[in-house]
Amino acid sequence: MTELGMALSNPLLGTRRPGFVGTPLPGVSVRLVDDAGRDTPPGTPGEIEVRGPNVFLEYWGRPEATRAAFRDGWFRTGDTAILDDGAYRILGRSSVDIIKTGGFKVSALEIEEVLREHPAVAECAVVGVEDREWGERVYVAVELREGATLEQEALARWAKERLAPYKVPRALRTVGALPRNAMGKVLKPEVARLF
Repeated sequence: MTELGMALSNPLLGTRRPGFVGTPLPGVSVRLVDDAGRDTPPGTPGEIEVRGPNVFLEYWGRPEATRAAFRDGWFRTGDTAILDDGAYRILGRSSVDIIKTGGFKVSALEIEEVLREHPAVAECAVVGVEDREWGERVYVAVELREGATLEQEALARWAKERLAPYKVPRALRTVGALPRNAMGKVLKPEVARLF
């Protein structure tokens, strides 16, 4: 993140936990907060906010953007994470990777990680699509492995053995290639438009 550089790191010596980004670097303060800016308890997702000498001062010539980026001196990263046994695990960007469905905050990245284990899936992108009853529904676009086929019902049966029911994709769209930007990053808003 260009606004602050590094804030969290796994230890050079000691235990590294797969999927976790570690603890705050010396002199850096990190907290997780809910939508109202209240601290979240360990194990509960929250937005990462950072304070320290590594954080930028302002967006040049953009005072409104600067005000929106800070809350009480803390920089709002837009990333959602959990704190588990003293280490942080990033769940994704609040804007595109966190799906709010049926009262749960669901990590699209976590679901993608599981779905990539399916033998027919070469690559996938999970998105939240607006739904009147649930807030958002979990949908997935999939690039299939060569010669493979996959139907939504079969994927749902497979996924139910590995994911909580509210994390199982409710719709599947197979694509030749996921939409990506010039850097190769999947464009989640374009994926959502497929549905």
